[in-house]
Amino acid sequence: MDRTRVIATAAAYPEQVITNDDLAKIVDTSDEWITQRTGIKERRISAGENTSVYVIDVAKKLLDRASVAAEDIDLIIVASVTADYGTPSLACMVQKEIGAVNAIAFDIVAACSGFMYALTTADKYIKSGTYRNAIVIGGETLSKIVDWTDRSTCVLFGDGAGGAYVEESKDAGLIREIIGSAGESYEILTEGYTNCANAFNDLQDYTDPKWYVYMNGREVFKFATKKVIKSLKELLEAEGLTGEDIKYFVPHQANIRIVEVIAKKLDIPFEKFYMNMERFGNTSSASIPIALNELNEKGLLERGDRIVLAGFGGGMTWGTVLIEW
Repeated sequence: MDRTRVIATAAAYPEQVITNDDLAKIVDTSDEWITQRTGIKERRISAGENTSVYVIDVAKKLLDRASVAAEDIDLIIVASVTADYGTPSLACMVQKEIGAVNAIAFDIVAACSGFMYALTTADKYIKSGTYRNAIVIGGETLSKIVDWTDRSTCVLFGDGAGGAYVEESKDAGLIREIIGSAGESYEILTEGYTNCANAFNDLQDYTDPKWYVYMNGREVFKFATKKVIKSLKELLEAEGLTGEDIKYFVPHQANIRIVEVIAKKLDIPFEKFYMNMERFGNTSSASIPIALNELNEKGLLERGDRIVLAGFGGGMTWGTVLIEW
């Protein structure tokens, strides 16, 4: 069976860097408080650019790095919870701006697992023979949905986008995935709640506090460690592999403490987990592809390396993918 191989990666993010000390000027927090609890030191925050700016930039870079013409793109999938509009999709905006006139384009909403959902969806289209290639992007401007007076959430998030160009291949590529969702726990992590305000009720001037990111941190921590550990175990066992067989694990860049628990429980060296949350914070659907692009740009990946991408997010959702580079 043909596989879906990652041919090129790219990332884009704001130039504006906001440090923990910068946050301490607007909310009751400190660099020490944030660093000890999350491992985050700084994050990129939009100076007014919306999500489409970053995902379009990523798409253009992918075309250039893969040496592919826009009209040859079959499929564009963008994962995001912070699209510019309710409609059109970010993917359709990308299609227009890069001139991918022959592609189909749509968005996926799976929060921080979004890139995993988008990547595995593209994989199914390609393996079925429906399409030959795809641009897959995760992009967010979380700064526009954060309550900047809430120190429990505003210190966590950053803006940016990352993605990959993938195509059918006889060797290498996506080997196995484990994705899932637990809708019964959806209320522990939400954002963007909109009341049904209209001209015939009393809600016209009311904005629900849950329009902003709301998170039960303790429950999210428990969910993340449980589901990621379980899915990693299942994936490795299914392929007859151990942590020693994997070059890098690329986790969702949410909190260093979560990664520490995962590494300890699975007895995998902490150094095998590639992280950049110290510099980017949690960029939701963008976090894994931004980290993957860093690995690629630094020349840390060689043909034949096995890597594992592992994400979790609102919904609640999770996704773990094994890739041969």
